[in-house]
Amino acid sequence: MRRFVVALGGLACATVALASPAAAYEIDPLTRQPLSDVLTVRVRPQNVLPTANAALPADIPGTPGSAADPLASAVPQMTAIPRETVAYSGPYAPGTIVVATTERRLYLVQPGGEALRYGVGVGRPGFTWGGNQTVTMKREWPDWRPPAEMLRRRPDLPRYMKGGIENPLGARAMYLGNTIYRIHGSNEPETIGTAVSSGCIRMTNEDVTDLYSRVKVGARVVVQR
Repeated sequence: MRRFVVALGGLACATVALASPAAAYEIDPLTRQPLSDVLTVRVRPQNVLPTANAALPADIPGTPGSAADPLASAVPQMTAIPRETVAYSGPYAPGTIVVATTERRLYLVQPGGEALRYGVGVGRPGFTWGGNQTVTMKREWPDWRPPAEMLRRRPDLPRYMKGGIENPLGARAMYLGNTIYRIHGSNEPETIGTAVSSGCIRMTNEDVTDLYSRVKVGARVVVQR
């Protein structure tokens, strides 16, 4: 399995306005990324079949999806943190996304005092944040373009990665405000329920696809530290 170590990009999300890096880290002044503790992101080679939960085979861009196609036989694995409907008595209106970073859970508020609860991966120490945002854009199988400042530090990284099963942003992405934070899928489902990102909210591809289908552009997002 090939691995790229990235400091900031479509997946490794950090923003000067909201992130508050811990003093123990040496921070890159351009990316606000710790220089001594960079983030490891898996990028799946093109010639390796996906593991369970890596993708939604019939939905992969450019995939025929026929029974003869080996990708079509991959069976997505249920997340270790089951998606479920729970009682909810918070102050937010239906349609609001509430991310409880300490719980590592995301709630989509429903009518009638309920919410859909999902397991998520959140920002690692030094990259937790809180506040109110809105969903400003939605993308299926988003592409990844590392920013110029990261490429100057890591010229070995790809300049562009097409959306698909090997892309760190996974099956869906919902962009938050004018930040570079996203709620997105992941080809590393084992990281769900942990604090490993640089501020983005990770979900399994199954869960992010479900959430994506329920959320509209303009939806309110409340991130609680």
